[in-house]
Amino acid sequence: MESTLTFEEKYQIIVEKDARYVGIFYTAVKTTGIFCRPTCTARKPKPENVEFFDEANEAIRHGYRPCKVCKPMEDPEETPQEIQELIEELVKHPYLKISDAHLRERGLMPNTVRRWFKKHHKMTFQAYQRMLRINTAYHKISHGESVTEAAFDTGFNSLSGFTTRYKSIFKISASQAEGKNVITLVRFTTPLGPMFGATTDQGICLLEFTDRRMLETEFQDLAKRYGAVILPGTHPHLDQLQQEVKEYFEGTRTHFSLPLHLQGTPFQEQVWELLQGIPYGTTRSYAEQAEILSKPKAVRAVASANGYNRVAIVVPCHRVIGKNGSLTGYAGGLERKQWLLSHERDHAN
Repeated sequence: MESTLTFEEKYQIIVEKDARYVGIFYTAVKTTGIFCRPTCTARKPKPENVEFFDEANEAIRHGYRPCKVCKPMEDPEETPQEIQELIEELVKHPYLKISDAHLRERGLMPNTVRRWFKKHHKMTFQAYQRMLRINTAYHKISHGESVTEAAFDTGFNSLSGFTTRYKSIFKISASQAEGKNVITLVRFTTPLGPMFGATTDQGICLLEFTDRRMLETEFQDLAKRYGAVILPGTHPHLDQLQQEVKEYFEGTRTHFSLPLHLQGTPFQEQVWELLQGIPYGTTRSYAEQAEILSKPKAVRAVASANGYNRVAIVVPCHRVIGKNGSLTGYAGGLERKQWLLSHERDHAN
């Protein structure tokens, strides 16, 4: 893939350590013979001693070795094994309450665990556990289990404590759960950076890169639009999402079979449905999309509806380009858009 960034732009990115470009290009230093991520904390080399590569293997082929500081051959956003084991254990046994003392018994530093959850889930580890238990309890109640059973099955010591916590999140009592929805959220990694996936029981409603601007506002809008509370947890739709996205990045999947639950204006939903009909490995212009909708003058409206798409990659708004063939706005960043288009062209039958 030939990058759209100039040398000067790439150099400024490594000076600023901009995490949005991790996986997009690599910095090779002629004087040391090493190559790094854009976010490497090592001392920045002089511009004349730098060359850039779009792939890590390309840097290796030119005789460079991986930096020991930023470890460019490893996924920097991959959930550490010990953290992943904690999450899996909590999902399997929702009644568990893992305290700081328990973390120390496992050889983990509570502050380290707390910082990781604050950075990647915007909450402490203890808050994450509580939200996970509430999500599990909600689904138990929704499937006919009594409030009392759900409370004690998910590790709450008292019914009053559970109902207080439940009401603080849902703004209604647990006995009024019918009619209230939950959007279950998961964070997972991809070659282009970590993503958030979210689902209702009907289907996937969000897939975004975690560094998307205004993501918090998007979460708020999502919760309001669906009349739901967003909670971390596990869901069969999210398991399927992660598997299919993994296969997409491996180049073995060209079509998604995920159930989707998209809510927008009638026009937005019409545009999103049309996006799903753009064949893998091809592109269309906004004008062509408008023509297909029999609304040739609605080019700007089509572009706006594209921008409101919340399910990246699966609803492939990255396949829409400018009339002159230029890349246009993409919430995940133009470099990611170019990467996705190049990836699909390389793997199209």
